[in-house]
Amino acid sequence: MSIVELRGVTKVYGGQVEALRGVDLTVEYGELLAIVGPSGSGKSTVLQLIGTLDRPTAGSVRIAGHDVAELSDRELSALRARHLGFVFQQFHLAVGVSALDNVADGLLYTGIALRERRERAEVALERVGLGHRLGHRPDQMSGGEQQRVAVARAVVGDPPLLLADEPTGNLDSHSGAEVLRVLRDLHAVGTTIAVITHDTEIAEWCPRQVRVRDGQIIADGGPGNGRRPSAEIAKGAGP
Repeated sequence: MSIVELRGVTKVYGGQVEALRGVDLTVEYGELLAIVGPSGSGKSTVLQLIGTLDRPTAGSVRIAGHDVAELSDRELSALRARHLGFVFQQFHLAVGVSALDNVADGLLYTGIALRERRERAEVALERVGLGHRLGHRPDQMSGGEQQRVAVARAVVGDPPLLLADEPTGNLDSHSGAEVLRVLRDLHAVGTTIAVITHDTEIAEWCPRQVRVRDGQIIADGGPGNGRRPSAEIAKGAGP
């Protein structure tokens, strides 16, 4: 069963710039894939459309069985809240706020009481190996720890699909390996993960690589076709 279906998707900006040209993409529940390409290739536009942050100019986008074109803005917001988690290159953590409350804020618009939001946030932080850092603020944490807080915030609501946009882009190799290890562990318990990256080494860490160039998918390596990552990443991220 698929969680993402793009069919004949085109995206044109300003009536002239064709960012995507007839893209077809299916992602099944439980996959770990990389959407990889150089700057300007269209991969970020794919992220925007899968994340329901934008709508296609032509073609169809279905997320968890829902046709995006048929949903109102409010319904799209509800779809994102139920089905999607986002991790970006920038951590987007609130300065001066504890890791616990940064993660709890991921449930801010769900109607869940503060006490339960914090309880769920603690569980999420434990999942990413930061159960000992609940009260620490972002300025008291390393870059890798801050990104793991961001991952915890993204998954605190247990979304079935996590979109990670250049999640190691601001990190050194060791911290990046820690984040990849967390993503691997989340995938192992069933989360579907799409990593958007320009880094071929990170892409090769994923079992499936979807390569984008000039607004089109030029290659799609199915599950199991990815090569092993470099020794540094393999050491940190595990098998």
